[in-house]
Amino acid sequence: MSEPCNIAAALPRLAAEAPDRIAMRCPGRGGRYDIALSYGELDRRSDAIAAGLAGRGIARGSRAVVMVRPTPEFFLLMFALFKAGAVPVLVDPGIDKRALKQCLDEARPDAFIGVPLAMFARTLLGWAKAARVRITTGPRARLADATLAQVEREGASAGAQLTDTQPDDVAGILFTSGSTGVPKGVVYRHRHFVAQVDMLGGMLGLSPGGVDLPTFPPFALFDPALGLTSIIPDMDPTRPGKADPRKLHAAIKRFGVTQLFGSPALMRVLAEHGEPLPTVTRVTSAGAPVPAEVVAKMRELLPADAQFWTPYGATECLPVAVIEGRELVTLRERTETGAGTCVGRPVPPNEVRIIRVTDAAIPEWSDALLARPGQVGEITVAGPSTTDTYFNRDAQTRLAKIREACSSAASSPPSALRAPSPAGGFRIVHRMGDLGYFDVEGRLWFCGRKSQRVVTPERTLCTEQVEPVFDTHADVRRTALVGIGERGAQRPLLCVELHPGIAKSEHARIADELRHHGEGFVHTAHVDSFAFHPAFPVDIRHNAKIGREKLAAWAARAQRAGRVFAPAATPD
Repeated sequence: MSEPCNIAAALPRLAAEAPDRIAMRCPGRGGRYDIALSYGELDRRSDAIAAGLAGRGIARGSRAVVMVRPTPEFFLLMFALFKAGAVPVLVDPGIDKRALKQCLDEARPDAFIGVPLAMFARTLLGWAKAARVRITTGPRARLADATLAQVEREGASAGAQLTDTQPDDVAGILFTSGSTGVPKGVVYRHRHFVAQVDMLGGMLGLSPGGVDLPTFPPFALFDPALGLTSIIPDMDPTRPGKADPRKLHAAIKRFGVTQLFGSPALMRVLAEHGEPLPTVTRVTSAGAPVPAEVVAKMRELLPADAQFWTPYGATECLPVAVIEGRELVTLRERTETGAGTCVGRPVPPNEVRIIRVTDAAIPEWSDALLARPGQVGEITVAGPSTTDTYFNRDAQTRLAKIREACSSAASSPPSALRAPSPAGGFRIVHRMGDLGYFDVEGRLWFCGRKSQRVVTPERTLCTEQVEPVFDTHADVRRTALVGIGERGAQRPLLCVELHPGIAKSEHARIADELRHHGEGFVHTAHVDSFAFHPAFPVDIRHNAKIGREKLAAWAARAQRAGRVFAPAATPD
């Protein structure tokens, strides 16, 4: 009998094969790694929690908000919910509180499971009022119906739990970070999670027995399904850019970490710390483009044969494409002269295509949508991990999804994916909302978010074709292109964040040098206005995506206040 289509289906098998293998280690008080779960314990205890939840009415199809830190309780809960066929709802707790309440209300959850602080906030702020079951991870059932420990005891004698979930059953609702708009609940079906595990495992060459340091908690959920040991880092997962590299290195050394996952912000922390990572043979970084200089520095700290992978994708579809660090570094000069950022080649069996830029909805696919070869357009993807809808967001679904008749779709090559393709004679093509193009060698280049492009009366400017050119200045930490005015009549302006310690008296000199440097490249020749910002706003999930919408509003105020460095002939 075949396994159900469920990311948790591998857990009983792995527990039977190696029950004493450590599935995860977590830091306790004082950062001591005195908390561990074996595969046998993870399987047995998640069975008990699944049965206990079912006894309280949380079973197949029930939606449950999970607001739990990356501790054993988080992983036990998630696998229990998967086994029960229930639907975990994950929302970044660091987003704006009004947006958080809106997300939780939209999800219409049947249950709310959280740490004591989350239970208090739920009561105080009226979160998830529809939740009829409330469970806390705390020692006492304050503001809740029960503790998680009590739920586990209630189901302890029930035995193995694994619902026969089907590929199209909803497996989870994962809210986007909202870094470029209002957070949206991405509906994951079981076939999407299963496909992700297979694609990531194949893409990165992952095999059971490795030791992983996943600094983004949801990514750590893949580790037990792949037979890996997770070492949960001693850090605030919502602030990877503020992680203490000494604590990370201590865990890597102590447990012989062989691979790590982190955002570009965390990679920069490790790169600037400069301590070698002799046991690490594989690094994966995602969430935003990884600057080539960060990749180059990290490669110097890794063993010569180590791999540095930067997958490209989004909450709605991951992975889409991937590039290894060696190739990325060799393309650094092209990035720094306006080509964009290369994100590699599509991950099989994805089909990635470039369509002409439009902000309108596209109900049905047609080959007439395709951009000319080499032309910058919107990136689209169709594949086994491509999600098909947002939860209770029909308007956003229409804007992001295109139906394509399977008869006109290119056939996918054979794969080991256990999850079948969707039925109904069509498939979903996801519009990434990113601009890019394919080069003559079949590599995909990312040019920036479509919503952040700057459209002047004469031309369209893409952030990733402009900013890397200016980022080469020795005094510049990073830059952000924004447009002042209405799209179609915008004036480009470059926001500049400098390295610490540079005096304001240097701003005029730096602006002149940036203007002169930009004149030599096609995409930057007409960017001649600069404003200096103390610290760019970034997304709360990866601390890497620049909040250009906020910067655009700030830049407009700076221009009105006369704080913009522009050519003398151009009035501020």
